Amino acid sequence: MDFRELSKLAYDLRKDTVDMIVAGKGGHIGGDMSVMETLVTLYFDQMNISPENMNDPNRDLFVMSKGHSVEAYYAVLAKKGFLDIKEVNEKFSKFGTQYIGHPNNKLPGIEMNSGSLGHGLPVCVGMALAGKMNKKDYRVYTVMGDGELAEGSVWEAAMAGHQYKLDNLCAIVDRNRLQISGNTEDVMGHDDLHERFKSFGWHVIDVADGNSIEQLHAAFEEAKQTKGQPTVLIANTVKGKGSAVMEDKASWHHHVPSQEEYEQIMKDFEERKEQL
Repeated sequence: MDFRELSKLAYDLRKDTVDMIVAGKGGHIGGDMSVMETLVTLYFDQMNISPENMNDPNRDLFVMSKGHSVEAYYAVLAKKGFLDIKEVNEKFSKFGTQYIGHPNNKLPGIEMNSGSLGHGLPVCVGMALAGKMNKKDYRVYTVMGDGELAEGSVWEAAMAGHQYKLDNLCAIVDRNRLQISGNTEDVMGHDDLHERFKSFGWHVIDVADGNSIEQLHAAFEEAKQTKGQPTVLIANTVKGKGSAVMEDKASWHHHVPSQEEYEQIMKDFEERKEQL
């Protein structure tokens, strides 16, 4: 698929995500919307992963560290063929289901249970180090929320990634600047995030529009060419991306749309898609 087709796919998967949240009566909708293009670019443009090779030791590895955005993750996995979207919608967030509100590695395509923030990068450092030790060619990716960066374990992992020269590791920060309790800079300011990661020995790529498939593609390609150090993409995104009903509103961190809101959101998605 070309960039335009992938961008359109992101809006189709936003629709699936909202339907899932409405059916399950809960979900972290704002972060789902901001991270969608990152997931689409990884799964349909970058990573060597599919239902056919999910047990291959040379497959690329992905961890959704900001596990509360699982609804977008499920939608992408379903489109990729790992899951059945109809089954996901029927069972998501129901009692006794495997389709819980955070990634569950009992489901195909999910490498790690996540959701306790700050765990994804440390685990991915281990995965990337194992790849180096075993002389494998796979790459390791993780998506973190910017609010998650207040966890000290993230920075311990950042030090280790540099120490072991893990150029097969790429982290993505979903920099939407909002978390459940408000603006990230009011809760725990990141100052100059570029300089902060750089000081930990990482190659840093600022993605001006983190909801642009084309810009994300270019950044991931640069990351692949970077040798001797891990890479982090700071993807400047919009929380609730796709509809003015949700965009840049902390109150939509976790929210179930009313019928009126749902109809407007779906209309907005379709209009944005047509404008691509």
